Amino acid sequence: MPDERAIRILEEKVAELRRMIEEGGLELSQELEVLEQRLQQLRREQYAKLSDWDRVQLARHPERPRGLALVQKVCDDFYELRGDRLGGDDPALRGGVARLGDRPVAVLFHERGATPAEQRACRGGMPLPTGYRKAVRIMRLAGRLRLPLVSFVDTPGAYPGVEAEAGNIAGAIADCLATLLTLPVPTLAVILGEGGSGGAIAIAACDRVLMLENATYTVISPEGAAAILWKESSAAPQAAQALALSAARLRKLGVVDGVIPEPVGGAHLDPQATAQALREALLGHLEELASLAVEELLALRYSRYRNVGIRDAKAKTG
Repeated sequence: MPDERAIRILEEKVAELRRMIEEGGLELSQELEVLEQRLQQLRREQYAKLSDWDRVQLARHPERPRGLALVQKVCDDFYELRGDRLGGDDPALRGGVARLGDRPVAVLFHERGATPAEQRACRGGMPLPTGYRKAVRIMRLAGRLRLPLVSFVDTPGAYPGVEAEAGNIAGAIADCLATLLTLPVPTLAVILGEGGSGGAIAIAACDRVLMLENATYTVISPEGAAAILWKESSAAPQAAQALALSAARLRKLGVVDGVIPEPVGGAHLDPQATAQALREALLGHLEELASLAVEELLALRYSRYRNVGIRDAKAKTG
């Protein structure tokens, strides 16, 4: 990772100078401007060449904007729907209806929790089968009402415990995928932080997939890959590089359709700017998708997932 200590020291100096101006009435605006420019330059230099492992750390940053708080910044008039209609409601995978600009949409998102108690309840954003059954309910509602579906993805993966296996987690994820891939409305997903394995793709197999600049999207965590292939956790950085899990690399592979820039240093430094950039990107892509007839939309979706990865294979052999 970049030298966070040097950046933190400069941030503290900037904050101290602001206090002196606001509380002491000192005329130090020029000095503050110089220091802020230096801070921005240092951040650009430090974050110019992040490794994939560095981006894993940023995707997991505890202050990264995510979940309900981010959905409420991006969307208007969000109304949550609870329950899977079979007796359960999972706080780790939530959704409902909202407006995005002038357009009514259905929304799904992973929730990781803001407080320790919420984080325990949400299992760190790892859904149970009840969460995926609720997602299917909302997908089908979107289809009936002809609402575009927007998914905000941020999960290490589906919950791996006995409770999930007993509830048929694999079947719930498969039902999600089958429903999502045949939904007769535009679908759009954005990877906010971690996009882990089937737990992520269950609500991310959409017409368009976007990623925040420092998000990750991968079939297995770097630690999991390191344990299987290298037999030691210290190989996680090497595994991250081999997995090609970063936004820029996945864009080149054709797995994702767009990368949304973050503030220099990461989305956690300016959640409002991140939300605004995300909103603008979603509005642009939804406008394009909404212009397509249902038959064309479904044909393009089928082609996308039938041929994913072929472009890269041809590039390697050509």
